Amino acid sequence: MIVQAIMLGLVAMLGNAEYLLGTSCLSRPLVMGTLTGIVMGDIPTGVTLGSTLELAFMGSFSIGASIPPEMISGTVLGTAFTISTGSGLETAITIGIPVASLVLILKNIGMVFILPPFVHRADTYAAQGDAAGVARMHFLGGFLGVNLIIGLAVGIGFYAGGSAVQALLDIIPEWVSNGLQITMGLLPAIGFALLLKMIMNREVACFFILGFAIATYLKIPTTGVAIFGAVAAVVLGQIHQKLNMRPAIEGGMDDDDDF
Repeated sequence: MIVQAIMLGLVAMLGNAEYLLGTSCLSRPLVMGTLTGIVMGDIPTGVTLGSTLELAFMGSFSIGASIPPEMISGTVLGTAFTISTGSGLETAITIGIPVASLVLILKNIGMVFILPPFVHRADTYAAQGDAAGVARMHFLGGFLGVNLIIGLAVGIGFYAGGSAVQALLDIIPEWVSNGLQITMGLLPAIGFALLLKMIMNREVACFFILGFAIATYLKIPTTGVAIFGAVAAVVLGQIHQKLNMRPAIEGGMDDDDDF
């Protein structure tokens, strides 16, 4: 139990290390769920739960001052508790989203109270021209102010909460479980809606309706619709590029260029 708790904490810290290693999608639920499945000894369930939570968190991106729930801890703990208790997919959603919101609070506390001293120290090193000192504060601040907090929250949460979660699941009425299953089916739609909110405008709305109609009435799989959409995007992009280049070409032509 304690070994799994430590391993899960390290998995969460690896996912948050995406800020150190660059945007590599390590923090996405599909990756975190798979790694959690490896730690828990049930890779197929980890992949399944990760993909389910991926849909729920699909629209979770940091935009401006808006900070989404901390999906790394939510995915790891939700997947780990679901596998350890042998529960259904709805358990991952039920546990994952509240945990993600709670750990986000802890993460913000670390950024407010732990990270600033390292930032000010880095300013001092920068004024002295000490690049190594700035880099050192960057690594220490990110590790102690954010990464370690997430790792401890996941590790301690799993170690202390397994039996409590099982007891809670045992007393949940059947009608509540059925409601959670329905909610689990709605959450992917909410994830897609949040994603569409960022990219939808008048120019692309017709393509969204077209893809929906093709999938619904022609019974073409989603992969087929995506392929058609990619081809249409390439063709339209080429047409748009040629239309933009034509005025420049025509403006530069003279009588000798007609032939």
